[in-house]
Amino acid sequence: IQQHQEIHVVMGNEACDLDSTVSALALAYFLAQTSPAPKAAFVPVLNIPRADFALRTETTFLLRDLGIPAASLIFRDELDLGGLHRAGLLSLTLVDHHVLPGADAALEEAVVEVLDHRPLERDRAPPCQVTVEPVGSCATLVTERILQGPPGMLDRTTAALLHGTILLDCINLSPAAGKVTPRDVACVSLLEERFPELPARDAVFGALQAAKFDVAGLTTEQMLRKDLKVLSNDEVVIAISGVFEDLETFLLRPGLLQDLEAFCQGRGYAGLVAMTVSFNERHEPTRKLAVYSQQEPLRSTLCQALEEATTPSLLLQLLPSPWPCVAAYAQGNSVAARKKVLPILRAAL
Repeated sequence: IQQHQEIHVVMGNEACDLDSTVSALALAYFLAQTSPAPKAAFVPVLNIPRADFALRTETTFLLRDLGIPAASLIFRDELDLGGLHRAGLLSLTLVDHHVLPGADAALEEAVVEVLDHRPLERDRAPPCQVTVEPVGSCATLVTERILQGPPGMLDRTTAALLHGTILLDCINLSPAAGKVTPRDVACVSLLEERFPELPARDAVFGALQAAKFDVAGLTTEQMLRKDLKVLSNDEVVIAISGVFEDLETFLLRPGLLQDLEAFCQGRGYAGLVAMTVSFNERHEPTRKLAVYSQQEPLRSTLCQALEEATTPSLLLQLLPSPWPCVAAYAQGNSVAARKKVLPILRAAL
């Protein structure tokens, strides 16, 4: 700010999963290489505090495997985006999301480009460039962008990052999981064609999936923070956590109720929806939901919205719950991942 240096930040969403991280790293690198005499420095920012990085086990695994040290990454708590914006020095490209959370609303006017694979929730006026396409992984859109650019822009490390991310996001391109699209398949094939030395798909997916589901040793609070989204209206804030173990196992964690209460109280959440996922050997997902709130009206509102949802219908079946303040469900519609459930909860609020 003192040197009046313009910064173009490329940033993923606040869950900061592998897709957000790799999309930000790869696109920022591509923009830095291809922008004509750029005034701005291109900076990929991981949208979590550095202290939370260890919880992103699949991301730490892949970056370590490719020799990218954590010391070379820049995290959200290390850059004053608000200060840069107030000084008129910030441009912002959003990857893997297109609506900033309420706390970042002031940064909206700095957004110059959006690259996302979720259904569009709000329009942006030109000159903001918007690419929102229904593919399985945002990394697919980044790969397409790089491959459409000048030849020779893709190196083996970037290719390996994108390749692993698309495979993990699209459950090893398994149609049964309901995430993959022909464009995801095409990008994986193109990356393998250009870099035949990339490891086999099954090996890449297996290693990343094992790293992602390695929650051994995490506290309940860390598990809830590992893959966290937040929704709010004028009165309440609720947390939606992706949890990588079976719901029954999760609900039987020692001290779970006290942990849920402490987690919500400490962060000002009125309630929490835990969305658990586990996979069988054919990569088919089993999804379950737990809705926790000490406020009965809020819990009922959220449960009713989930039970009665039609776009998509979640086909919920009530499961026994050890506590009255936690409602538990098996989700019959196993292809409805969190990005399909978030709009239902947002509408309920």
